[in-house]
Amino acid sequence: MRILSLPLVALMLASPIAAQRAPQAQPRLTGRERAAHERLIVIDTHLDIADHFDDGRWDFAARHRYAEDGTQVDLPRMREGGMDGGFFVIYTAQGPLTEEGYRDARDRALVRAAAIRRVIGENRAAMDLALTADDAERSARAGRRFAFLSMENGWPLGEDLTLLTTFHRLGLRMAGPVHSRTNQLADSATGEARWNGLSPLGRRWVAEMNRLGIIIDASHSSDATLDDMLRLSRAPIVLSHSAPKAIFQHRRNLDDERMRRVAAAGGVMFMNSIFLVQHDSSDERDRINERHRRWAELTPAERRQLVADTAALNRLRPYTTANFDLYMRALLHAIRVMGVDHVGLGADWDGGGGVIGMEDITALPRISARLRREGFSEADIAKVMGGNLLRVMRQVQAVAAPAPAPAR
Repeated sequence: MRILSLPLVALMLASPIAAQRAPQAQPRLTGRERAAHERLIVIDTHLDIADHFDDGRWDFAARHRYAEDGTQVDLPRMREGGMDGGFFVIYTAQGPLTEEGYRDARDRALVRAAAIRRVIGENRAAMDLALTADDAERSARAGRRFAFLSMENGWPLGEDLTLLTTFHRLGLRMAGPVHSRTNQLADSATGEARWNGLSPLGRRWVAEMNRLGIIIDASHSSDATLDDMLRLSRAPIVLSHSAPKAIFQHRRNLDDERMRRVAAAGGVMFMNSIFLVQHDSSDERDRINERHRRWAELTPAERRQLVADTAALNRLRPYTTANFDLYMRALLHAIRVMGVDHVGLGADWDGGGGVIGMEDITALPRISARLRREGFSEADIAKVMGGNLLRVMRQVQAVAAPAPAPAR
């Protein structure tokens, strides 16, 4: 998900407001808490770092710094943050609903899928492609990282749902029908109400998703679209990166009643870190973010100037005032409403996510430590940190049609 068509949250710590809200009030993690975190299988359901993969120049195996290039996920930081794996996103920004538009979107989505597969292959000594919950657990037990593939926005499918089989063969295991605009499959939460939920094609998309055993993702969908998904799906659905309306009133967020209905159907809401407050979406921020996207091309002097300009903008108008405590308030609210079996982590890293005090995935141990301090058991913490995702994946794949036997 992107709220500003950008792959980063720009240097929040440079602002005086960020300094006031930095993690000074948070107790330091103990060695015991870090060890307990390492025992967990930690999964995030929405990683947009794949935006950097297409041209082959960004090194996922290198340790990057958020304060320099704004990125939040790489292989060394997965180890530092105890993140075992997650869903690497095939994202396509919405365009025209035409034959040419569908064809262009399909090709871009295939390029992105291939780029994710390439990065996994380049790091095969430390990382695996995961297709099932069992795959993920095997990798975690072996001390390896794993990557699932997901699709944000079904626009690249056009009107040809057989493409879902193509992407499934490439590793796709979760998909949502829409992004920020309504398309051929469904109404978006922030788009026009064209279909009053799923389109006729979108209803067939649900059936095909169930048949293939791909998790249905309702993030970005309108309330009516989510209602249709709950009614039609034979397996639990999820929201891979959403937040409660009770914390912040935004069309992307979910009301308590629908959160309860998702839980009653066996689904899970994975907690976003974007729509907890109003963000800066000014033209100045767009221009700064465009410069950050070109970080690799900048000279040392241009990089220093960009850091200074970002700090100046943040002093005037910080990107966000949301901090770690607010993120935990949202997470704990969701647990109270839905139950500990139906909440997980989907912070939208590299898609605009991150809060003050949790700027990249190295801060993930703070979440498990906070849950422990709130009195949650080890077993319940394990559900939130990754177990609930694995449970849903098993349920979704259990309703899939068996693969046809090979021809003799």
